[in-house]
Amino acid sequence: MHTPHTFSELFEQVRVRIVPFLLVFFAIIFVTYLVLYVIDIYPEPKTEDVDESVATEVIDEEEPEVVAEVAKSVAAEPIAIIFDSLDREVEVLNPASSELSVLDEALLEGVVRHPDSANFSDPGNIFILGHSSYLPNVLNKNFQAFNGVENLKWGDTIRLQSADMEYVYRVDRVYKAKASEVVVPTDGTDAKLTLATCNVFGAKEDRFMVEATLISENTL
Repeated sequence: MHTPHTFSELFEQVRVRIVPFLLVFFAIIFVTYLVLYVIDIYPEPKTEDVDESVATEVIDEEEPEVVAEVAKSVAAEPIAIIFDSLDREVEVLNPASSELSVLDEALLEGVVRHPDSANFSDPGNIFILGHSSYLPNVLNKNFQAFNGVENLKWGDTIRLQSADMEYVYRVDRVYKAKASEVVVPTDGTDAKLTLATCNVFGAKEDRFMVEATLISENTL
């Protein structure tokens, strides 16, 4: 083999040898895999062995308990509040923390059940807070979630809905209170509902308060 002096000569030498090279290469690969297959050490995808008894135990015992606990928690929380006289429905959020920053953040998405108040599985007073703003142009409508609650009167109905139940409350009292006087109502076991309007937690503006009593429950 002479040394190529031009690109054409180099290309011709490579072209002549490339086919035998490829044939030998693939032949070696094929023979190698064939030998590995015959002696049963052929590479296979990695799989995880699962103990059937453990899997059955998880399905039969743990998962149903977890599912039941989650379902119970969801069923105990209000997810929507409906004002019949205001023709309005608002999403209710249920944050786990009572930190002011957490509650303020949740108020941007709807109204908030204070986590220190009751729920449907823990009889007592459910305390829900929501923004009210009478500015003509508000980009986030949740700032107007509780607009008009000050116009509710005795006998008006407020409906709270969970995932599978609806709880109907009758308005008993509507009044104005100073921000410093508003506390989370946790005393008593009577099924009550208290609403409070707010601008921002910790602000000094007066709030409108609504107190209502549970009068009926319906399955959705």
